[in-house]
Amino acid sequence: MAQAVGGTRTRGHPAALAAVRAALDRGGAHAILLVGPASVGKTTLALDAAAILLCTGAVGDARPCRDCRGCRMVESGNHPDLHRLAPDGPGGQIRIGERTNADPGTVRRLIADLSLMPVEGGARLAIVEQAHRMNEDAQSALLKTLEEPPAGVTIILSADEEERLLPTVRSRSARIRLGPVGLREIEAILVERGAADAATAGRLGRLAAGRPGVALAYALAPDAVVARAEVARTLLDLLTAPRAKRLAATRDLLAASAVVTAGLAGPASGAGSGVGTRPGRSRGSRGSAPAPAVQDESAADPADSAAADTTRRIPVAERRRAALQLVDIWRDVTRDLAVVQLGDLRSVRDTALLDDLVAATDRLPPGAAAAYLGRLTRAGELLESNVSPELVVDGLVIGWPRRLAVA
Repeated sequence: MAQAVGGTRTRGHPAALAAVRAALDRGGAHAILLVGPASVGKTTLALDAAAILLCTGAVGDARPCRDCRGCRMVESGNHPDLHRLAPDGPGGQIRIGERTNADPGTVRRLIADLSLMPVEGGARLAIVEQAHRMNEDAQSALLKTLEEPPAGVTIILSADEEERLLPTVRSRSARIRLGPVGLREIEAILVERGAADAATAGRLGRLAAGRPGVALAYALAPDAVVARAEVARTLLDLLTAPRAKRLAATRDLLAASAVVTAGLAGPASGAGSGVGTRPGRSRGSRGSAPAPAVQDESAADPADSAAADTTRRIPVAERRRAALQLVDIWRDVTRDLAVVQLGDLRSVRDTALLDDLVAATDRLPPGAAAAYLGRLTRAGELLESNVSPELVVDGLVIGWPRRLAVA
């Protein structure tokens, strides 16, 4: 576990941690909105807030003490006055729940739980992770509780994309932003947790682009690191490939990206989740047979009919997650190509691919990589809007810049 700083686990966000402490100490902020990139530390900060609020063994800045009954229950995840809500199910959404007898893990069940008296007799806190995964109805259902929470209740929302929250939700919350964590801080986190040696931690920290959660997940899933490198090298190879070869590579790109997704999800991904994997042992699927690779359902070759039938049995949500992971890796590769084209080699994130990146920019039209970043952003939006993952990826490989032929 990362070394605690003043009893808290948050690293690399001193200003955000101080802002949360101030909001809790004043008692005026009934709702706090933590915004920033995925895996940057928002949930860790929210849990630190819970420990600060529910600590009974210290006062002021000495909280949390990490030794009292309240701190121990927060640490173990079983404090009765700490309520957590997160996306679940195939669609990765936070469900609104039924109006009566709402199921656990829904917005309406959270509201009902918060209306009860505290078990331990003190404050209560609710954490809504990835709040941007609530649809408008779910957000509207939570709005009244945000405006007038029960006595002693604090609600913390965390969101990767705050623009997907209703303006009324944002306006009723004290907004605290978390940015990328410094490379040295990420290296220290990985080394202290025994997840990687210093050299590996440095490389994974650069790959994670300031997201310690991603760096830690890669450190614990070496198969995901290998699969990510496979995707990156394939993308670079496609810069010289004709249209037919690019389209044929779609399946392999999605399959390798599914391995990355499963690895980064860790044990929560579970065996037999339907995510495509390759032979090997990756964290989250150990001991299980490899699942079928993600395939293009439009394949017309009769020889591929069995594979196509298998693909149809893979939930579209799993294929969409693989496509989103592919776009994320693609964005990193494109960004590295762009900085190499500008001659800024020190800013390359995937240093293991530096020679390949330099070679790939030879005869690549000036500014082509930088211009392509906008297309990747749009692809991510389309995937979130339920456009066919295979259709989006086909469009990306066709539009991927092409290196100019030798005169």
